[in-house]
Amino acid sequence: MPSSEVRAAAALVALAVLLTRAAPAEAQQQAQGFALDRLYLSAPGGGWFVMDTIDMHGGLGGAVSLTTEYARDPLRVQASDGSQRLTVVSDEALVNIGFAATYDRFRAYLSFDTPLTVQGQGCPPAPHSPTCGIVGGYQFTAPNSGQAFTPSGVNLGTAPDALADARIGFDARLLGSAGSPLRLGVGAQLFVPSPNTLQSEYLTDGTFRAMGRLLFAGDVNAFSYAGQVGVHIRPLDESPTPGGPQGSELLFGLAAGPKFSVGKGNAMSIAVGPEVFGETAFRSFFGSNTTGVEGLLTGRLEGTADDGGQLRVKLGAGAGLDANFGAPEWRVVFGIELFDHSVDRDGDGVTDSKDACPDAPGITTKEPKSSGCPAAPNDTSAPPP
Repeated sequence: MPSSEVRAAAALVALAVLLTRAAPAEAQQQAQGFALDRLYLSAPGGGWFVMDTIDMHGGLGGAVSLTTEYARDPLRVQASDGSQRLTVVSDEALVNIGFAATYDRFRAYLSFDTPLTVQGQGCPPAPHSPTCGIVGGYQFTAPNSGQAFTPSGVNLGTAPDALADARIGFDARLLGSAGSPLRLGVGAQLFVPSPNTLQSEYLTDGTFRAMGRLLFAGDVNAFSYAGQVGVHIRPLDESPTPGGPQGSELLFGLAAGPKFSVGKGNAMSIAVGPEVFGETAFRSFFGSNTTGVEGLLTGRLEGTADDGGQLRVKLGAGAGLDANFGAPEWRVVFGIELFDHSVDRDGDGVTDSKDACPDAPGITTKEPKSSGCPAAPNDTSAPPP
């Protein structure tokens, strides 16, 4: 009997130890993932990387853009007492493709991101230790670790159909004209989640989002500036998950710098200057853990003609100034755009690049040397009065 009692006591002790070890693991909550990237690019043809020159003008025109970005350590989380730290996403590289149509002072556009790589730390794909990736009582998995039998990380090999939320936007200039010292406008954007993308890939919130912004910009001699104030309507609220979004946010940003002409006939211009932008959650306005601010030093070379296809090349590099909510340790960005304003100064229906007489209303002909010029007195091709 004594031996059986000893065995029973040992069994009870072993069970107690197992329960003690299991309890913390069961208490952990799983972090779900969200749309991490906070580089909300301006519309195709918008000039700066984030700010918008709102200089739409001319007839029916448009723009096509290709932007690549790389962010280092865009998601670093820590417990409230600083005792636990984890770099959930250490590398994020995306390619953004955008298309815009413009007319007069209006612009509509569509853009979407596809990931080149999203890598990080945290728990590997299941099965994994119940205590891995624990910060502040939440368990973080490496990007894309939620799919069984698939290596962690997001790239063309592990998630070839992954897309970040598509963005549909509309901008309108309300005050000022292209090149004026003060321009005011408004913009609205709708983010549409991809059905093939998981929240654990850190590319989507898994729900619709929207933005509304007040835009301002201007050109004063050789100085150019642009800025914005807006609201990000974000249904996802992961509070108190460390590093997670906390509902709707206030957006803000400002860019400024010199702009000067170069090339033969001033056919190109160069603009250089900083862009500072960020966001703060309304639930804790400008709180230390609910605000992210980032700065970029940017430069761009662009064509200046009002009509005909123009090229814009942009380069930027910077870092998170207040590293929360996706503001990275550092970031580099490169972009290229093709745009055309299709200006018709004399209003005769022939755009300036195809108008032989751009300042005199005329008629359209098959002869490039006379198309857009006033009809000669004996020209029978002129329309009747």
